[in-house]
Amino acid sequence: MARKRTSPFEDMILIVSKLPWWAGLALSLVSYMVLHAIASRPVMPSAATPGQMGDAVAKSLFTTMAMFGQFVLPIAFGFGALLSGISALRQKKLYDNVATRPGVAALNEMSWADFERLVSEYYRRNGFQVTREGGNGPDGGIDLVLRQKSETYLVQCKQWKAYKVGVQPVREFYGVMTARGVAGGYFVTSGEYTGEAKTFAYGLNITLIDGRKLREMIDVASKTVAVSAPSQPAVTPPVCPKCSAKMKKRVARQGTNAGKEFWGCVAYPKCNGTAPL
Repeated sequence: MARKRTSPFEDMILIVSKLPWWAGLALSLVSYMVLHAIASRPVMPSAATPGQMGDAVAKSLFTTMAMFGQFVLPIAFGFGALLSGISALRQKKLYDNVATRPGVAALNEMSWADFERLVSEYYRRNGFQVTREGGNGPDGGIDLVLRQKSETYLVQCKQWKAYKVGVQPVREFYGVMTARGVAGGYFVTSGEYTGEAKTFAYGLNITLIDGRKLREMIDVASKTVAVSAPSQPAVTPPVCPKCSAKMKKRVARQGTNAGKEFWGCVAYPKCNGTAPL
Protein backbone atom coordinates (compact mmCIF):
# COMPACT_ATOMS: atom_id res chain seq x y z
CA MET A 1 0.00 0.00 0.00
CA ALA A 2 1.52 3.32 -1.11
CA ARG A 3 2.31 5.90 1.51
CA LYS A 4 -0.21 8.71 1.62
CA ARG A 5 1.20 11.92 0.19
CA THR A 6 1.58 14.64 2.80
CA SER A 7 2.54 18.31 2.75
CA PRO A 8 5.84 19.66 4.16
CA PHE A 9 3.79 21.23 6.96
CA GLU A 10 2.37 17.82 7.94
CA ASP A 11 5.78 16.17 7.64
CA MET A 12 7.26 18.76 10.00
CA ILE A 13 4.53 18.14 12.57
CA LEU A 14 5.12 14.38 12.31
CA ILE A 15 8.87 14.73 12.82
CA VAL A 16 8.50 17.00 15.85
CA SER A 17 5.81 14.76 17.36
CA LYS A 18 8.45 12.02 17.70
CA LEU A 19 10.57 14.29 19.90
CA PRO A 20 9.90 14.95 23.60
CA TRP A 21 7.12 17.52 23.97
CA TRP A 22 9.45 20.04 25.61
CA ALA A 23 11.80 19.86 22.62
CA GLY A 24 8.96 20.74 20.24
CA LEU A 25 7.91 23.62 22.49
CA ALA A 26 11.48 24.92 22.60
CA LEU A 27 11.71 24.74 18.81
CA SER A 28 8.46 26.69 18.54
CA LEU A 29 9.69 29.50 20.78
CA VAL A 30 13.20 29.71 19.30
CA SER A 31 11.96 29.65 15.68
CA TYR A 32 9.54 32.48 16.37
CA MET A 33 12.15 34.67 18.05
CA VAL A 34 14.74 34.11 15.32
CA LEU A 35 12.37 34.54 12.37
CA HIS A 36 10.60 37.48 13.98
CA ALA A 37 13.95 39.25 14.38
CA ILE A 38 14.72 38.67 10.70
CA ALA A 39 11.24 39.69 9.57
CA SER A 40 11.50 42.94 11.54
CA ARG A 41 14.40 44.18 9.42
CA PRO A 42 13.71 46.70 6.61
CA VAL A 43 12.66 44.90 3.42
CA MET A 44 14.70 47.20 1.14
CA PRO A 45 17.50 49.63 2.02
CA SER A 46 16.46 53.24 1.65
CA ALA A 47 19.42 54.09 -0.55
CA ALA A 48 20.72 51.17 -2.60
CA THR A 49 23.20 51.66 -5.43
CA PRO A 50 22.72 49.69 -8.68
CA GLY A 51 25.52 47.35 -7.64
CA GLN A 52 23.72 46.54 -4.41
CA MET A 53 20.33 45.86 -5.94
CA GLY A 54 20.89 42.14 -6.46
CA ASP A 55 21.97 41.65 -2.86
CA ALA A 56 19.09 43.81 -1.65
CA VAL A 57 16.53 41.77 -3.60
CA ALA A 58 17.90 38.52 -2.16
CA LYS A 59 17.76 39.91 1.37
CA SER A 60 14.24 41.25 0.86
CA LEU A 61 13.13 37.81 -0.38
CA PHE A 62 14.67 36.18 2.69
CA THR A 63 12.99 38.73 4.95
CA THR A 64 9.63 38.15 3.25
CA MET A 65 9.96 34.39 3.76
CA ALA A 66 10.77 35.02 7.42
CA MET A 67 7.59 37.11 7.75
CA PHE A 68 5.53 34.05 6.86
CA GLY A 69 7.81 31.55 8.54
CA GLN A 70 7.61 33.30 11.92
CA PHE A 71 4.03 32.04 12.14
CA VAL A 72 4.11 28.82 10.11
CA LEU A 73 7.09 27.14 11.79
CA PRO A 74 6.08 27.88 15.41
CA ILE A 75 2.57 26.59 14.68
CA ALA A 76 3.94 23.38 13.15
CA PHE A 77 6.36 22.88 16.05
CA GLY A 78 3.58 23.66 18.53
CA PHE A 79 1.25 21.07 16.99
CA GLY A 80 4.09 18.55 17.05
CA ALA A 81 4.74 19.29 20.74
CA LEU A 82 1.02 18.87 21.50
CA LEU A 83 0.88 15.52 19.73
CA SER A 84 4.04 14.43 21.53
CA GLY A 85 2.53 15.34 24.90
CA ILE A 86 -0.71 13.49 24.14
CA SER A 87 1.27 10.47 22.98
CA ALA A 88 3.38 10.53 26.17
CA LEU A 89 0.26 10.52 28.36
CA ARG A 90 -1.28 7.71 26.33
CA GLN A 91 1.97 5.79 26.54
CA LYS A 92 2.12 6.07 30.34
CA LYS A 93 -1.51 5.00 30.69
CA LEU A 94 -0.93 2.02 28.39
CA TYR A 95 2.12 0.89 30.35
CA ASP A 96 0.35 1.20 33.71
CA ASN A 97 -2.59 -0.79 32.36
CA VAL A 98 -0.37 -3.61 31.08
CA ALA A 99 1.58 -3.64 34.33
CA THR A 100 -1.59 -4.49 36.25
CA ARG A 101 -2.47 -7.43 34.01
CA PRO A 102 -0.62 -10.73 34.51
CA GLY A 103 0.61 -12.91 31.67
CA VAL A 104 1.37 -12.16 28.03
CA ALA A 105 -2.26 -11.89 26.91
CA ALA A 106 -2.17 -8.09 27.19
CA LEU A 107 0.83 -7.99 24.84
CA ASN A 108 -0.90 -10.09 22.21
CA GLU A 109 -4.11 -8.10 22.29
CA MET A 110 -2.58 -4.69 21.50
CA SER A 111 -1.80 -3.22 18.10
CA TRP A 112 1.78 -2.99 16.80
CA ALA A 113 1.72 0.79 17.44
CA ASP A 114 0.71 0.30 21.09
CA PHE A 115 3.31 -2.43 21.46
CA GLU A 116 5.95 0.06 20.30
CA ARG A 117 4.65 2.63 22.79
CA LEU A 118 4.81 0.05 25.58
CA VAL A 119 8.44 -0.80 24.85
CA SER A 120 9.27 2.90 24.53
CA GLU A 121 7.79 3.65 27.95
CA TYR A 122 9.66 0.74 29.52
CA TYR A 123 13.04 2.06 28.40
CA ARG A 124 12.10 5.65 29.27
CA ARG A 125 11.32 4.59 32.83
CA ASN A 126 14.64 2.79 33.01
CA GLY A 127 16.78 5.85 32.39
CA PHE A 128 17.03 6.01 28.59
CA GLN A 129 16.33 9.03 26.43
CA VAL A 130 13.95 7.57 23.84
CA THR A 131 13.32 8.82 20.32
CA ARG A 132 10.63 7.10 18.29
CA GLU A 133 11.51 6.69 14.63
CA GLY A 134 8.32 4.83 13.82
CA GLY A 135 9.85 2.21 11.55
CA ASN A 136 7.83 1.45 8.45
CA GLY A 137 4.75 0.00 10.07
CA PRO A 138 4.21 -3.34 11.74
CA ASP A 139 6.85 -5.26 9.82
CA GLY A 140 10.03 -3.27 9.43
CA GLY A 141 12.40 -0.45 10.24
CA ILE A 142 14.07 0.82 13.39
CA ASP A 143 11.38 1.80 15.86
CA LEU A 144 13.26 3.37 18.75
CA VAL A 145 16.62 5.00 19.35
CA LEU A 146 17.85 4.87 22.95
CA ARG A 147 20.52 7.15 24.36
CA GLN A 148 22.15 6.83 27.73
CA LYS A 149 25.15 8.98 28.53
CA SER A 150 27.33 8.79 25.41
CA GLU A 151 26.03 5.47 24.08
CA THR A 152 23.29 4.81 21.53
CA TYR A 153 21.15 1.69 21.16
CA LEU A 154 18.59 0.69 18.55
CA VAL A 155 15.30 -1.10 19.18
CA GLN A 156 13.11 -3.00 16.76
CA CYS A 157 9.67 -4.14 17.84
CA LYS A 158 7.70 -7.02 16.36
CA GLN A 159 4.17 -7.53 17.62
CA TRP A 160 4.03 -11.02 16.12
CA LYS A 161 2.01 -13.60 17.99
CA ALA A 162 1.06 -15.89 15.09
CA TYR A 163 4.54 -17.21 14.34
CA LYS A 164 8.10 -17.08 15.60
CA VAL A 165 10.61 -14.41 14.60
CA GLY A 166 13.15 -16.04 12.31
CA VAL A 167 16.80 -15.31 11.70
CA GLN A 168 16.32 -13.02 8.68
CA PRO A 169 14.78 -10.03 10.56
CA VAL A 170 17.40 -10.38 13.28
CA ARG A 171 20.19 -10.49 10.71
CA GLU A 172 18.85 -7.38 8.96
CA PHE A 173 18.58 -5.57 12.28
CA TYR A 174 22.19 -6.41 13.08
CA GLY A 175 23.21 -5.04 9.70
CA VAL A 176 21.57 -1.69 10.52
CA MET A 177 23.27 -1.68 13.93
CA THR A 178 26.65 -2.25 12.32
CA ALA A 179 26.07 0.46 9.73
CA ARG A 180 25.17 3.01 12.41
CA GLY A 181 27.96 1.95 14.74
CA VAL A 182 25.78 1.79 17.85
CA ALA A 183 26.71 0.25 21.18
CA GLY A 184 24.01 -2.41 21.00
CA GLY A 185 20.47 -3.29 20.07
CA TYR A 186 17.27 -4.77 21.45
CA PHE A 187 14.96 -6.87 19.32
CA VAL A 188 11.62 -7.11 21.11
CA THR A 189 8.68 -9.32 20.16
CA SER A 190 5.44 -10.30 21.83
CA GLY A 191 5.95 -13.83 20.50
CA GLU A 192 9.02 -16.08 20.35
CA TYR A 193 12.25 -16.59 18.38
CA THR A 194 13.35 -19.56 16.35
CA GLY A 195 16.40 -21.50 17.43
CA GLU A 196 18.27 -20.23 14.37
CA ALA A 197 17.61 -16.61 15.38
CA LYS A 198 18.89 -17.28 18.89
CA THR A 199 22.01 -18.97 17.54
CA PHE A 200 22.76 -16.04 15.25
CA ALA A 201 22.40 -13.48 18.07
CA TYR A 202 24.55 -15.46 20.49
CA GLY A 203 27.77 -13.58 21.26
CA LEU A 204 26.66 -10.43 19.44
CA ASN A 205 25.62 -7.13 21.00
CA ILE A 206 21.95 -7.93 20.34
CA THR A 207 19.51 -8.70 23.12
CA LEU A 208 16.54 -10.81 22.02
CA ILE A 209 13.48 -10.18 24.18
CA ASP A 210 10.43 -12.39 23.69
CA GLY A 211 6.95 -11.89 25.13
CA ARG A 212 7.59 -13.79 28.36
CA LYS A 213 10.86 -11.96 28.98
CA LEU A 214 9.24 -8.57 28.33
CA ARG A 215 6.46 -9.48 30.73
CA GLU A 216 9.04 -10.30 33.41
CA MET A 217 10.92 -7.06 32.78
CA ILE A 218 7.74 -5.00 33.18
CA ASP A 219 6.78 -6.88 36.34
CA VAL A 220 10.19 -6.29 37.92
CA ALA A 221 10.26 -2.61 36.93
CA SER A 222 6.73 -2.04 38.21
CA LYS A 223 7.37 -3.38 41.67
CA THR A 224 7.88 -0.45 43.96
CA VAL A 225 9.86 -1.09 47.08
CA ALA A 226 8.22 0.77 49.89
CA VAL A 227 11.06 2.48 51.65
CA SER A 228 9.68 3.69 54.93
CA ALA A 229 11.38 6.38 56.91
CA PRO A 230 13.60 4.95 59.64
CA SER A 231 11.61 4.73 62.83
CA GLN A 232 12.76 6.97 65.60
CA PRO A 233 14.04 5.11 68.64
CA ALA A 234 11.59 5.14 71.52
CA VAL A 235 12.45 7.81 74.06
CA THR A 236 12.09 6.75 77.67
CA PRO A 237 10.51 9.57 79.64
CA PRO A 238 12.73 10.77 82.49
CA VAL A 239 11.63 10.80 86.11
CA CYS A 240 10.59 14.00 87.78
CA PRO A 241 13.54 15.63 89.57
CA LYS A 242 11.18 16.72 92.40
CA CYS A 243 8.90 13.76 93.11
CA SER A 244 10.48 10.95 91.03
CA ALA A 245 7.19 10.36 89.18
CA LYS A 246 7.08 9.80 85.44
CA MET A 247 7.14 12.77 83.10
CA LYS A 248 5.40 13.44 79.79
CA LYS A 249 5.83 15.89 76.92
CA ARG A 250 4.10 19.21 77.35
CA VAL A 251 4.02 22.44 75.32
CA ALA A 252 4.72 25.80 76.93
CA ARG A 253 1.78 28.13 76.46
CA GLN A 254 3.34 31.37 77.60
CA GLY A 255 6.61 33.06 78.37
CA THR A 256 9.78 33.16 76.26
CA ASN A 257 9.50 29.41 75.54
CA ALA A 258 5.87 29.52 74.30
CA GLY A 259 5.23 26.83 71.71
CA LYS A 260 8.24 24.73 72.70
CA GLU A 261 8.03 21.21 74.11
CA PHE A 262 9.42 20.15 77.46
CA TRP A 263 9.14 17.33 79.95
CA GLY A 264 6.56 17.98 82.66
CA CYS A 265 5.60 15.94 85.68
CA VAL A 266 2.47 13.80 85.31
CA ALA A 267 1.43 14.93 88.82
CA TYR A 268 1.07 18.55 87.70
CA PRO A 269 -0.34 20.81 89.23
CA LYS A 270 0.55 19.10 92.51
CA CYS A 271 4.13 18.91 91.28
CA ASN A 272 5.59 21.44 88.84
CA GLY A 273 8.80 19.58 88.10
CA THR A 274 10.18 20.11 84.55
CA ALA A 275 13.09 18.95 82.41
CA PRO A 276 14.30 19.95 78.92
CA LEU A 277 13.76 17.61 75.97
